[in-house]
Amino acid sequence: MKHITILVPNGQSDLSTMASIIGAYEIFHRAGDHWKKNGNRELYQVELAGISETAEVDNGLVTIKPHCHIASIQKTNLIIIPPTSIRSYEKALQGNHLLIDWIARQYKDGAEIASICTAAFVLASSGLLDGKNCSTHWVAADAFQMQFPKVTVQAEKLITDEYGIYTNGGGYSFLNLMIYLVEKYYDRPTAIYCSKIFQIEIDRQSQSAFTIFTGQKQHGDEVVQQAQAYIESKLDEKISVEELSSKFAVGRRNFDRRFVKATGNTPLEYAQRVKVEAAKKAFETSRKTINEVMYDVGYSDVKAFREVFRKITGISPLEYRKKYNKEAAA
Repeated sequence: MKHITILVPNGQSDLSTMASIIGAYEIFHRAGDHWKKNGNRELYQVELAGISETAEVDNGLVTIKPHCHIASIQKTNLIIIPPTSIRSYEKALQGNHLLIDWIARQYKDGAEIASICTAAFVLASSGLLDGKNCSTHWVAADAFQMQFPKVTVQAEKLITDEYGIYTNGGGYSFLNLMIYLVEKYYDRPTAIYCSKIFQIEIDRQSQSAFTIFTGQKQHGDEVVQQAQAYIESKLDEKISVEELSSKFAVGRRNFDRRFVKATGNTPLEYAQRVKVEAAKKAFETSRKTINEVMYDVGYSDVKAFREVFRKITGISPLEYRKKYNKEAAA
């Protein structure tokens, strides 16, 4: 029988950590039960493993007791890493060196690894994500990229799948990752069954529609910070990169380079994201038409606005308004 390990971190956990552990365990157990009821032999033993006897959050509101210590698991086929507290990345890494070393050894011995949400910080600290693509919660994407520059963050992706390593976006989207893994480790019919039992949307690929763009502001480049503020103050205008670089007396190529280094976006991409974020808020809170919002954020071409909006959010302006504004959609 093959083995699936769901890790229980040592501290620096929150309720989302516990929910991810319990949710992953329940979905894989239900998948296994369904598999056996259809006349198949049992494929996987699923165990919770950690480095302490218990883990708790909120002063003992939720307590989990792992089945075993990681040292007792010589070989596993899949390791699922739950998220750490979004406020305690560095503490989470400090408190889990044994787990991190164990993960690296198991991957070297053939195990696949799946990180949920901010567990990408734990996984990246092992070095296993260097040179690879990775997703994480959009809230943490900028901090992650600064801490792990050798990893390519794809914050719009809900799931990445490379070289036996799976990463996942934020919050309760871990449920989508579990359905994805059930299909990988069992089959498509079992994944469909689990998606219906737990009412989880199958084949969801993007977390873009949930992202709130705030812009990377912690970089320390004063000129770029001034340019960001200028872009954000001119929502209803179309600003060229030449105009920006000239305004701040920086050569065009050097300006582009500094902007990308500081924010992770080109000046044009940054302006598009700022405008789309303003458009999203307007669709959520007002009864303005698509055209009215489009003009408010500096676009005059409907086709161009739709294309940029869909590229950034994954859905059309009309779909977004219907999704988040019941009054406007009525």
